[in-house]
Amino acid sequence: MFMGPEQFTSSIDVEIATTPSRIISHDIEMTAARLSDLAPKIRDHKFLVSGGAGFIGSWFSDVAITMGGSIICVDNLIAGSQSNVDHLLANPRFEFHQADITTFQLIESVDYVVHMASIASPPLYQLFPLETLDSGVIGVRNLLAYASEHPVQSFLFTSTSEVYGNPPDEYIPTPETFNGNVSSYGPRSMYDESKRVGEAYCWAYAKEKNVPVRVARIFNTYGPRVDSSNPSQYGRALIKFIHQALQNEPITIYGDGQQTRSFCYINDQLVGLYRLLLTEGVDEIVMNIGNDHEVTIAELAEMIVELSGSESEICYNSPPSYNVFDDPKRRKPDIELARSLLGFSPEVPLIEGLRKTIEWTRTTDFIHQKTV
Repeated sequence: MFMGPEQFTSSIDVEIATTPSRIISHDIEMTAARLSDLAPKIRDHKFLVSGGAGFIGSWFSDVAITMGGSIICVDNLIAGSQSNVDHLLANPRFEFHQADITTFQLIESVDYVVHMASIASPPLYQLFPLETLDSGVIGVRNLLAYASEHPVQSFLFTSTSEVYGNPPDEYIPTPETFNGNVSSYGPRSMYDESKRVGEAYCWAYAKEKNVPVRVARIFNTYGPRVDSSNPSQYGRALIKFIHQALQNEPITIYGDGQQTRSFCYINDQLVGLYRLLLTEGVDEIVMNIGNDHEVTIAELAEMIVELSGSESEICYNSPPSYNVFDDPKRRKPDIELARSLLGFSPEVPLIEGLRKTIEWTRTTDFIHQKTV
């Protein structure tokens, strides 16, 4: 059972636990505390979560189980990892299926459907372009068809900020009303366009089949477990920089480091997603969920070097390990819609989230090195 919000604080002055499991369990309890008003909609309710063994999906499952809910987790483990949910396998309220969401069939009814199955790391989705397209197109249609035949209380599709492509400066911060500056033909198209088609399917099923859909456009999320299943395929600068810093290797930045991102810690992302899923009166709405604090990649690298106590040198214009054509120049969400309709506001400062992620990565890497 989760504790009340008064028993937690997100202050950077709080000493972070020194084992991976305690870092995560502390964050799960904090998230549950922030969602305490929604507890009756989670307790004794069943969630079907595709991509439930992935980074965000596994955290989502942890929170639901902690708050008394049940999870049916479906993941083909291309981008997810069973190690993310190993601790849940013995729990009678957690059911794991290693399966492809494009063909998975469920007969029983659930209260909520959350479609998170996706390959979000650029080098990985460039390695699996067809699977990336299928999860966002065929996968979402499969689950929407299920929800139309087995009525649910709400259906959440996790889309991405990548549907905006490269917004011009007048659309920074980027509102949901910006229709996007994207390419349907290129090294990012399999991810960007699958999400855009997925959103269109949500709209169509809402209009024709009355499926109660909500769409979250997720901005750069980070925290423990990010990219943990594919260390050779790091596409996210943040976790790549952390690993390089912890090994005192050069921090390799593609370009001059002036490209920007807005990083949202996993606690805040989960609060936004749960509130979008469970708040009444927000069907058929597309909403940005993220943190609106914008930093340059160069600033991020400097923070990671300092927080990790690293001796790494920051190297600019390094050769990329994947095709970075069409890589967005700026990312900053307009989250006023989430603030007004959900009461959502990110609470975890970047320096605190980085500190937790660095410590989790440091201890996880140490344990891995001791066991191989």
